[in-house]
Amino acid sequence: MTEIIGDKNDAMAVSPPAPVSPPVAASGPAGRPGLTLLILSLAAFMASLDVFIVNVAFDDIGRDFGDAGLSQLSWVLSAYAIVYAALLVPAGRIVDRYGRKGGFLLGLALFTIASAACAGAQGIWWLVAFRVLQAIGAAILTPASLGLVVSTMPLELRARSVRIWAATGALAAALGPAVGGLLVEASWRWVFLVNLPVGIIALIAGVRVLVLSRNTTITDFPDLVGAVLLTISIGALTLGLVQGTDWGWTDPKITAAWVLAIAAFAGFVFSSMHHTEPVIDPALLRVRTFSFANVTALLFAVPFAGGLLATILWLQQVWSYSAIKTGFAVSTGPLLVPIFAAVAHRLSARIPVGVIVSAGSLLFAAGGVLMALSVDETPDYATEILPGWLIGGVGVGLALPSILSSATADLATHQSATGSAVINMSRQIGMALGVSVLVAVLGTPIGYVAAHNGFQQSWWVLASVAVLAAVAALGMTPRAASAPS
Repeated sequence: MTEIIGDKNDAMAVSPPAPVSPPVAASGPAGRPGLTLLILSLAAFMASLDVFIVNVAFDDIGRDFGDAGLSQLSWVLSAYAIVYAALLVPAGRIVDRYGRKGGFLLGLALFTIASAACAGAQGIWWLVAFRVLQAIGAAILTPASLGLVVSTMPLELRARSVRIWAATGALAAALGPAVGGLLVEASWRWVFLVNLPVGIIALIAGVRVLVLSRNTTITDFPDLVGAVLLTISIGALTLGLVQGTDWGWTDPKITAAWVLAIAAFAGFVFSSMHHTEPVIDPALLRVRTFSFANVTALLFAVPFAGGLLATILWLQQVWSYSAIKTGFAVSTGPLLVPIFAAVAHRLSARIPVGVIVSAGSLLFAAGGVLMALSVDETPDYATEILPGWLIGGVGVGLALPSILSSATADLATHQSATGSAVINMSRQIGMALGVSVLVAVLGTPIGYVAAHNGFQQSWWVLASVAVLAAVAALGMTPRAASAPS
């Protein structure tokens, strides 16, 4: 959800995924550019905030749905990430072809309606189902909103507008846990209800203000079959990881999940090789920098998502922190991300970006290990959580924006937008797997000793994946230049 936009002289900006095809406006520029940017940024902020805000509500959702364990609750996060990842590229191509304004309004309406449904859910699986609808809406509105910014803003305002729109992703990441904590004090349902007034206002204003825009060069329909197969593959893999502890790792259902994951992924690869508009163009993967960047993005997202949830669960379930206290406690790390993203951007003029990302990944691993070694039964946030969490925040700032900004450096110009969407897709898949890995390692511990051991093992496993990301990162330095462009 974060991506550097602009060249090395631009201000640093962090954003959700870019549109998946070159924007070609089919109408004139926006008549009210300031209001247009506000509407599009507001909607993008809402979709981004929803990813980070739900983590803090986990404990309250679990208590409200008394029969829901961690393995079931994890699908509230994983289902959203999986569907969003699989649909991002094809949804972006569809809205580019048929109209960005219509796509934006459709995605925003679906996201808003699904938010209301989430707030009214009467069971955990109803909530998961409505989260899937939210993900579909987000996958449509995100590329449509950025496509509208790029294609309809006046040329002299375009770069600045993109940076402003992009900054909403970073702001949502920083504010998400704290805002979630405040809302959960009233009810976890307010985490979703807060989207309603924002969505309705943005819809009404969007109908009146936004102008028509589409890419007239796109003729082929995207590979939806491939997207569905990818969804099934990642979903089956997640199912095997999440339910392995409850069902038993040798249970036939777990074996069937592994087989389905492999078979669906093979079908996805076959579809990608033969479709004219695949979710992932095989030609992109033949670019070494891009391939290593995707591997690194996926691997780094595993400890990023798993570590955030592990820390929140430890604070709430072991130290008995309230939702609001937890939200502010985990907001400290994200506040460092934009600062050290700017540091990484400056360093990239002298240091290969792969080395910067590798260092960030190792710092993130070190932060997790430090927390694993420090925490005990007596709550002491300042000495046991904060140091490791701040080190991790520095690592994220160095690694994540650099991964996303340099991924497309060696791609041809006409491939860069699609490549940007694919790298964000890889990150979303990694986030879904990160939550699943945490659930698989943590299990359902009973008593402090079991919980302490489970969380320690989780942090160690997640740190190990971050080390793998550090190794993969060494292969992603662009050949074209040492700095991302």
